[in-house]
Amino acid sequence: MSGSTTAGARLRAAGVRGGANRWVVLVVLCVSLLLVALDATVLHVAVPAVTADLRPSGVELLWIVDAYPLVCAALLILFGTLGDRVGRRRVLLIGYALFGVASAVAALADTPLVLIAARALLGVGGAMIMPATLSILRDVFPDRRERAMAIGVWTAVAAIGAALGPVLGGFLVEHFWWGSVFLVNLPLLALLLPLGRLVLPESKGCGDGPWDVLGALMAAAGVLGVVFGVKRLGAGEGPLGPETLGPLCVGAALLVLFVRRQRRRAHPLIDMRMFARPTFSVSVGCIVLAMLALVGLELIAVQYLQLVLGLSPLETGLRLLPLTFAAMAAGVTGSVTLRRVGPRRMVAWGFVLTAGAVLLLVLMGQHDRPGLLTAGFVLLGFGLQTTLFGAYESMLSEAPADQAGGAAAIGETSYQLGAGMGIALLGSVMNAVYAPALASVKGVPASAGSAASDSLGEAYEVAARLGGPAGESLRMAARHSFVHGLHVTLFVSAGLLLLGALAALRLPRIMECASHAPQETRETRETHEAHEAREEASEEVPESGETRPSRPQERRPPHPRRAPTAARESSEAAVPAGRASR
Repeated sequence: MSGSTTAGARLRAAGVRGGANRWVVLVVLCVSLLLVALDATVLHVAVPAVTADLRPSGVELLWIVDAYPLVCAALLILFGTLGDRVGRRRVLLIGYALFGVASAVAALADTPLVLIAARALLGVGGAMIMPATLSILRDVFPDRRERAMAIGVWTAVAAIGAALGPVLGGFLVEHFWWGSVFLVNLPLLALLLPLGRLVLPESKGCGDGPWDVLGALMAAAGVLGVVFGVKRLGAGEGPLGPETLGPLCVGAALLVLFVRRQRRRAHPLIDMRMFARPTFSVSVGCIVLAMLALVGLELIAVQYLQLVLGLSPLETGLRLLPLTFAAMAAGVTGSVTLRRVGPRRMVAWGFVLTAGAVLLLVLMGQHDRPGLLTAGFVLLGFGLQTTLFGAYESMLSEAPADQAGGAAAIGETSYQLGAGMGIALLGSVMNAVYAPALASVKGVPASAGSAASDSLGEAYEVAARLGGPAGESLRMAARHSFVHGLHVTLFVSAGLLLLGALAALRLPRIMECASHAPQETRETRETHEAHEAREEASEEVPESGETRPSRPQERRPPHPRRAPTAARESSEAAVPAGRASR
């Protein structure tokens, strides 16, 4: 135990001094993040196979896909603050172990409820892994320029993992069975556990005040209640029904109480005053909108490619590969773009580019158009990653240095919450358009139409059981209804993205290297100078009581002239590149 602690301290010191070990730490952290991001989308192409094997209902299918990102988002604040108390590396290693156990359970699940529970447990492990990655990254990269490059790689890996999931999932489903999309985690975890124990440095926060466990649980329950209500709306429940209105009201009330509790506490989990800064709050909203569009549209696009165009899981994953390469390009060039055009233009134009890609995809119909899909996915991946990088960097840079951990937890919560809400919201829009058209198909019994309205995969199975003209009519009606629902969903998504572009206009136009720390330094320096001036004035008063006019310009010492430069140099090493302020 002492040996590993000593090794971690030694590696951490080497990273702070700028040694090569910090890049090894970055690789481990990026692989950890890749694992978490991969599981958010790797199941998407396996949804038809899961539906055929486990036969979940429409609501159960949504929960199978959505339980992981939703639980992860709900628990990020809890485990992020726990890592500040007991050690981020320790929480990260426990998260690895839990992620491995949950992956094995998910792969062997034989009922929808077991799979939902396993996905929720994966979310718990992901919530332990994600906050630690960014916290440790900030600790081992003290130089702001190198840290900017590291954050660019970190955000690119997140997008790559989300986009690479369908490719890997398609290959595994086509050659093995749907449970193999979870077993692929085990070799990575077998490598990460010993490597992380050896390489990753331990780090902790300040740890002032008691840990607000009740507040963390209130936040988790509030998020779960709100999203559960949205899911019930997507399943066809009325907005005033008890199963919809109840969770929505309870969740919203818990979130309001959580905010009030954090404002009253001397040592809150999250300092709510950060949201009073337009740059911070707008950046968080942009992260939510960007992830909402990416994950929600990706799930629907995967079903379209497989069930409407008839592509295999592997072919589906390959069709989404251009999105991966575009996201990589945007992430690698993000820091340069941000310095040249500023946060406002970068985030706003990223949203506009993404909205244009979404509207381009409206041209998709019931026939395959590979060129159109490739162009749309390239624009989608580049635009979304551009938006994510600009918003994430602006948010982290706006937060004071002593609140960086809380800001990182908010950003990661927004990231995961946007993914979960995207599946729930866009899936709800899709179901609301798709289901009514199957209620009265000519020649199809009402019971068969009702069963077919759960999902397009279920409609195909019902049509196969019916057979004859009735089965063919149901199959064609389901295809037409799904494509129509896809178009409506794309229009809704484009509208949300354009709203995000308008919101991004409140971000700063240009970047500055200053931060909150230099502002405090200037105030402290001015106070110190005023105190010195008073002392000098008192020294100039002779014993007779006669005063002589002082000449500050002759008595001004040289060191205050040098102080701003030293303060800037020290503060620039404490904040990430891309510092944006108005």
